[in-house]
Amino acid sequence: MASSGSGAGVVSHHVKTQPISRDTSVDDALTALYHEHALRLTRLAYVMLGDRGAAEDIVQEAFAGLHRNWGRLADQSRAVFYLRSSVLNGCRDVLRRSTRSLTLTLVDELPDAPRTVTPSAESSVLSVEERQAVVTAIRQLPARQREALVLRFYLDEPEREIARLMGVRPGTVRSTTARALAALGRLLEGES
Repeated sequence: MASSGSGAGVVSHHVKTQPISRDTSVDDALTALYHEHALRLTRLAYVMLGDRGAAEDIVQEAFAGLHRNWGRLADQSRAVFYLRSSVLNGCRDVLRRSTRSLTLTLVDELPDAPRTVTPSAESSVLSVEERQAVVTAIRQLPARQREALVLRFYLDEPEREIARLMGVRPGTVRSTTARALAALGRLLEGES
């Protein structure tokens, strides 16, 4: 027991722990993946959910899951595909559990991301209003159509990768995307 100058007794407990063994190659690989893909994955989750905090949580959990399962990956060069699938599954879970409708504001970048173009005030207002109308319409689409549009036009993924991520055939991606675009057009025309 140690005592302080005031005479009050202070008990100090020291617990010895074993050093955490780390595989630096795994840590380095995950760090590189994080630096290269975290922002893009967060944007994907944000577009799907409309909630930045939830998007960041989902991406963080995807990376934590990858870290836990790194040794079980059959092909570690495809880790980014694991992350993307994990983020999409996390978004699906949140959307399934959601009992309230989310208001989604689409932005070109996350609020604190650097911007490279400064449009005029008038075009900014129109652009924000147009984006809000598009996002409102996208949020009204069925989840599968919304997912296909976000993967195709926001992340610019090829059909084959979208099919893999959604667990469908490439032809289904094409037809789902076409139906989604047609429905989106009808929704936007109705707002005009």
